[in-house]
Amino acid sequence: MRYIKWFFILAFWALVGAFFHYTLPQHDVARITDTEIRRVDFGENSIFWSSPDSGNATGQVNRDVFFIQTIRDNGRPMVYRNEDTGWGWPPYFKFDTSNLQTQASDLRSTADNPRWVVIRHYGWRNEFLSIYPNAVDVRRVDSPDVTIIPWTNIIILTLTALVFWAIYVRWRRFRRRRIDPMLEDVEEGFADASDAVKGTGSRMRGWFGGRK
Repeated sequence: MRYIKWFFILAFWALVGAFFHYTLPQHDVARITDTEIRRVDFGENSIFWSSPDSGNATGQVNRDVFFIQTIRDNGRPMVYRNEDTGWGWPPYFKFDTSNLQTQASDLRSTADNPRWVVIRHYGWRNEFLSIYPNAVDVRRVDSPDVTIIPWTNIIILTLTALVFWAIYVRWRRFRRRRIDPMLEDVEEGFADASDAVKGTGSRMRGWFGGRK
């Protein structure tokens, strides 16, 4: 029973961690090599794509999507999609997809003359499922050695931890005041019933023993 309990606890926190890792903003230092528009047919991975851009028709099975192709500062390639989030989730309220694509196109560079940028994004990259992180902002930096402090993530995670801690403390108080006394009463009831059964058994054994 203990292992089942820990399995559900670990599974819960794994889901919470995956949710925050996907949703919270991340920052990559890279140089932009190219930008393009690609027709995408949505399939089983459609949940990892945003809704159509603000003002466009909904319910489309395919549409044109902006992509930003980069080489990160560690030399590895990374491709980002560039889609509006609108008023949906995650709450980035991004409506400037076309402007961001124009900025990214203007910041393209080569390996001989690199122009480094910081790309703020959310989401995951998975080649097997054709999942791309969504670029939210692009800004130029002088070198790839820039230091980025994720203040937004720190604030959100701190507030979330405080909320979970407050819920945990109140749950412990509620359990001590309401649930634990009820469990103790149930245990005492079972103990009294068990003693009664044992007493009845002893009297019956004594009665049958007296008949010998």
